Amino acid sequence: MKSLRAGALALLITGLLLTGQAAAQPPALPGLPIPGLPVFPPPADTSGVILPGIHQLIDRVIPPPPIAPAPKPVQTEEAPTMAPELAALRQAVLPAPVGDPIFDRWPANLAGFAPGAVLEVRDITASAAPLVVVPIRQAMLFKYRTTDAHGRPSFATATLVIPATAAPVPGARPVVVNNLPIDALGRHCTPSYSLAHGFSADTAVTDFIPPTTHLAALRGYAVLIPDHEGPLMAYAEPYVAGHAVLDAIRAVRGWRPAEFGASRFAMTGYSGGAIATHGAVKLIGSYAPELAPALAGAALGGVPADFEILARSMNANLASGVFMGAVFGIARERPELLARMNNLAQWVSTSPMKDQCISVFALPGILHLPIDIAANITDPLRSPLARDVYEVTRMAGLASATPLYIYNGEQEFWIPAEGARNLYLEQCALGVTAVYRSVPGEHVIAAGLGYPEAVLWLDERLRGVPAQSEC
Repeated sequence: MKSLRAGALALLITGLLLTGQAAAQPPALPGLPIPGLPVFPPPADTSGVILPGIHQLIDRVIPPPPIAPAPKPVQTEEAPTMAPELAALRQAVLPAPVGDPIFDRWPANLAGFAPGAVLEVRDITASAAPLVVVPIRQAMLFKYRTTDAHGRPSFATATLVIPATAAPVPGARPVVVNNLPIDALGRHCTPSYSLAHGFSADTAVTDFIPPTTHLAALRGYAVLIPDHEGPLMAYAEPYVAGHAVLDAIRAVRGWRPAEFGASRFAMTGYSGGAIATHGAVKLIGSYAPELAPALAGAALGGVPADFEILARSMNANLASGVFMGAVFGIARERPELLARMNNLAQWVSTSPMKDQCISVFALPGILHLPIDIAANITDPLRSPLARDVYEVTRMAGLASATPLYIYNGEQEFWIPAEGARNLYLEQCALGVTAVYRSVPGEHVIAAGLGYPEAVLWLDERLRGVPAQSEC
């Protein structure tokens, strides 16, 4: 009920705002000025701007929200040079605790642990087994040290599902790293929270469809499910996600070296999960080179590899709520984006909306709202700051240290195939073993049609069959 109220409130505020904006515009005066009436200055050049002047109007109509001053940084990893006002806003937009210390509590002296070091382990077999459905031997929830987008120590959580079925190959049991499309702003939306606390209204359908975890466990593979958005729930931030995925692998290898120290690992991810997979494969060489021999390959589909393309395809349409949620998620790790939020955006981002799953924060897409309504600058998607974010998150020029299987819907309108094709061509040029498959359909249809071949490709890699390049 709280989620529905938060969504309805956000829609009501933005709808009333747009109504007021339309009424506040003076009527056009065609031709020459009329004697006795004021002469308005010529309009500024706003080519490409969806709602010229909207940010100025919003901040005149809507006051800033009351935000408490930020206390001294709780974590020593916090950036010390942040302006007090920005530090207070950042503190206010962070996800709320969920009441479980393994997800909420920042460990002391994180800098004293190596990336991938296991900080806490909890057996969640009793709650996870009914959701996995197929027979499992054990499900373990890990809390481990990782690294944020700026190289500072952080932590993450992940769940390892160990099947009851014997491994299909001799030797160490292979592991599927299932990077699910978490697409969320609240910690209770993560797959490990559901596996540890049971199914709820916030459990994502994509945690179970397609049934990668179930099929892999039936095959005898262990399944590693990282909560790759990190403790700040930095939705769509590829460095946070990539680090979390690679450190989850390190954690499992170090936890039971006799069982998983020599295992082959293969990653998969679609849509939001492809953001994590894309980040992980490009960071292997610089962040976790010792994992390269253990990584057999990565399959990623519906790939949001270039946010500049998404700024054209997901803004001011039904996907705009998801797009704004992703920008907000990135801003949690990159506070310079928070400094460009107007008063309306600050009200929404410090409200219960900051803890919602995609089923709620996607709702404003019904109004086809452009991101201009959330910014305090003109044309935010073409600003120098936006260009910087596009460049950083594209991760251009970084070669994957594992073979790639890339697929995308040819009729995709929100995550166009252009980004996936460009990624494939980039990786081929860098000498990576890669395959690209153009799949019929848009995002949902392509997910179903592209899935079988991607899973077969992963199975071959985990059985030790060498990948063949089609570059």
